[in-house]
Amino acid sequence: MNLLSISTTAVFLAGLTLSWPFEVLGQSPKMNTAKIEQLTGAKGNLDQKEGVFKVTVPRTDLTVSVAGVKIMPPMGLTSWAAFAQIGSYVMVMGDLVLQEDQVNPVMSVALANGLEVTALHNHFFWDTPKIMFMHIGGTGEAERLAAAVGHVFAKMKETSGGRGEMPKATVEPGQTTLDPKKIETIIGAKGDMANGLYKITLGRVTKMHGHEIGNAMGVNTWAAFAGSDQQAVVAGDIAMFEGELRSVLLALRRAGILVVAIHNHMTMESPRMVFLHYWGIGATRDLAKGLKAALDALE
Repeated sequence: MNLLSISTTAVFLAGLTLSWPFEVLGQSPKMNTAKIEQLTGAKGNLDQKEGVFKVTVPRTDLTVSVAGVKIMPPMGLTSWAAFAQIGSYVMVMGDLVLQEDQVNPVMSVALANGLEVTALHNHFFWDTPKIMFMHIGGTGEAERLAAAVGHVFAKMKETSGGRGEMPKATVEPGQTTLDPKKIETIIGAKGDMANGLYKITLGRVTKMHGHEIGNAMGVNTWAAFAGSDQQAVVAGDIAMFEGELRSVLLALRRAGILVVAIHNHMTMESPRMVFLHYWGIGATRDLAKGLKAALDALE
């Protein structure tokens, strides 16, 4: 299912100016904080020392416990977006508190409205229900940024209470019947079949402490398929440079493949690598095409 419609894609194209990089021009105007509140639909406070205006959305609709302890919004269950005037432009950074089924619908809206998605991970262990945190950012005109954040907050509200995206499939890896050649033809690389899983691994290279590290050290993109040609699942990891992340996210979401984590696996590497974990359900050919589109976004 194509989750970014033609109209949504048009919104994304219109919002490209919200993304990095930006140019500082002229004298800095003052942010219209009342307008930011209106467009985001959230109340905010101005930090006079740093000149940052921050709007917050406490997730009071959630009842979350961590190891049996009830978690309140001030303990890390508050979504927020902080706006700062940088020259003639505004920068926004934020963190969204999401249930698992909300992550990908909200991510699609953020991307469609020109925002960057920079990280996706957990902040707790033993939390019930499971909570994920998605970090966003962007630069541009204050009103366009605020409107983009407002669309994100609205999608969060729309998908709360289990109304998000949680696909299911009946697949038994031990009974896999899919044709690997169909995947190989689309991806353009060969893999190995073992224990009902067909896995393709593609290495990349970066440096740590002046030494090259690559595929064997875990700097790789991989995809593991199981099931039939009609209904399969794919789980995998994409290793990419920071500048490739947005294009990869767009490709995966357009293909209906779920993004489940965005984070680092190393520190002090150069160039810096970002790792994205994904999960998809569908016909083998459709999953392979979606993955190929993501691979084509890599340099």
